[in-house]
Amino acid sequence: MKFTFACKKITLNDSVKAYAEKKIGKLDKYFRSEPDATVTFAVEKKNRCVVEVMLRSPDGTMFRAVAEDPDGDMRGAIDSCEQQIDRKIRKNKTRLAKNLREGSIKAEVPVEFDLQEERDFAVVRTKRFAVKPMSVEEAILQMNLLGHSFFVFRNTESEAVDVVYKRNDEGYGLIETMENV
Repeated sequence: MKFTFACKKITLNDSVKAYAEKKIGKLDKYFRSEPDATVTFAVEKKNRCVVEVMLRSPDGTMFRAVAEDPDGDMRGAIDSCEQQIDRKIRKNKTRLAKNLREGSIKAEVPVEFDLQEERDFAVVRTKRFAVKPMSVEEAILQMNLLGHSFFVFRNTESEAVDVVYKRNDEGYGLIETMENV
C-alpha cells in the first residue's frame, strides 16, 4: 500500500505514522492490486485528534473514514478509521465484486481554473470530477463507500448526468437531468 501523510496544525513523530501504516496496511488484503492511502492528521479545538483516511484502489473505487478522539490519542482515531473502512468493505464485498466493472469509477482530479468573483456568494472550494458511466445501484454503492450524502454520475441507461442522494427517511433519491424542454 502506498501511503501519503498530511498533518494539519500538528507535527507527528514517526511512531504514529508507522502505527498508521501497520493498521491501515491490514486492509491491503481486500485489494487485488496496491491501493493508495492518504492519511490526514489534525488537531481541533480542545485537543481533539481527528484522523481522515482515504483509500483509492487502482480501479478507482474509493473508501473514506473520519474519526476523532477527544482524549487526544491519534492511535485511537487511527484504530477507529481502520475499523470503519474494514466494516464498509466487508458489508459491501459481494456488491463490489458483482457490480463494479473495471474502471467504472474514477477518482477526483483537481483542476485549477479562474472563478469570477460573486458579490453575494463566495465559493471557498471547487472540485472537478471525471463523470464515468454507471448504473444507479453502482452510484449509490460508491456514495455509501465515500460516506457522502450525494454522488454525481453518468447514468448508463439514459446517458444523462444524474445525482443520487440520501433522503432523511433513510431512502435514496435520484435527480435526473433533461435537455432543455
